[in-house]
Amino acid sequence: MSSGEIRGLPGFRDFFPEDFALRRHIFSAWRRVGARYGFTEYDGPPLEPLELYTRKSGDEIVGQLYEFADKGGRAVALRPEMTPTFARMMAARAGGLAKPVRWFSIPQLFRYERPQRGRLREHFQLNMDIVGETDPLADAEIIAAGIDALRELGLGSADIVVRISDRRLVGALLDGHGIGEADHVAVFGALDRLEKQGAEGVRARLAAVGVEAVQATGLLEAMRLPLDALKAAHAGDRPIAEAAGRLSIVFGHLRAAGFDDFLRFDAGLVRGLAYYTGTVFEIWDRRDELRAICGGGRYDNLLLALGGVDLPALGFGMGDVVLAELLKDRGLVPSQLRRVDDYIICVSDAEREAALGLARALRDRGRHVLYDLRARGVGRQFKAAHQAGAARAIVLGPDELARGVVSLRDMASGDEREVAIGTLAGEAEEVR
Repeated sequence: MSSGEIRGLPGFRDFFPEDFALRRHIFSAWRRVGARYGFTEYDGPPLEPLELYTRKSGDEIVGQLYEFADKGGRAVALRPEMTPTFARMMAARAGGLAKPVRWFSIPQLFRYERPQRGRLREHFQLNMDIVGETDPLADAEIIAAGIDALRELGLGSADIVVRISDRRLVGALLDGHGIGEADHVAVFGALDRLEKQGAEGVRARLAAVGVEAVQATGLLEAMRLPLDALKAAHAGDRPIAEAAGRLSIVFGHLRAAGFDDFLRFDAGLVRGLAYYTGTVFEIWDRRDELRAICGGGRYDNLLLALGGVDLPALGFGMGDVVLAELLKDRGLVPSQLRRVDDYIICVSDAEREAALGLARALRDRGRHVLYDLRARGVGRQFKAAHQAGAARAIVLGPDELARGVVSLRDMASGDEREVAIGTLAGEAEEVR
């Protein structure tokens, strides 16, 4: 590196054309799914009052933020998540919106964390939220939308798994095993280490927060059960049975929609339970080689706390960084993200004016058209057409021009045919 070269900041990305093409590919898939599910896109400012985030997560979040005082002396931060902005915007319009509200956004978010595979200091995230509905069908709908946002990119049940639990069920299980509400948050933290530290490691953590061995054993055994078996084993405990019954309804809706192969009940899913109030879910790489791709759930009290509007809500966030890694691992990044429909080749400079007029007509039809910007031999122009990934070459030569035709070559098959110049632009829509 020369002494005058300036590098980008660690954890931030440059989007070269091929990288931007992948980003656009992901965003386009997300937007298509959002539209199919009846969601409307919105956005908000990347800079917000610092209080908007400390109100939700406490002052401890400040160490993870890009926060500073602006020129007006206000404490501000680059947004680390979208939910607080969403809550503020929803509060401003809630009274005039038909319920349920379905909004989605693809914001760029910023957190000062250690960069690693699947996590950077900035990323884009699909946020989808439903506001104003408490029925379990809404929970199933938001999970289905998350699955389809990944299926649209070519990922199937062999690639991803949706781990689903419920805040009410986990809380009822803790109560049922003699663990009081005052200790729930500490126990959630211990249970969150189950996969990494195993049962014995979690037992030690539970003991450290005052959970007796017999309670820990009973709780861990219960959390290993399938949902139906868990419900049957605790049929006499009304809160557990009711919470398990509600979650069974969510699973039933998803199975009816054809998503059974993607689903897994996981009572050990406890992240975010400090503010989730019902169904919680995460979508993971089936091979468990990457971080969670998506996480969300029901947060019926959060809009009131953040925006002052008392409405039930649920939603999820899906990051682009880990998703792009998964698409690369599965060979699902399109080989030709840049598309050129037509490459116009001039045999001599005498055809240049005709080529420019034809290019204009084709572009007006919505086709992606290139041509050389300097006079070069036909062979080099064909090479450029191949490098550009053009679907077809349109050859203009003096003989063809005199007869009012062009020669069309299919770049994949090599097949050629002649077409009248006057009808080529109209034919473009058929050829696409």
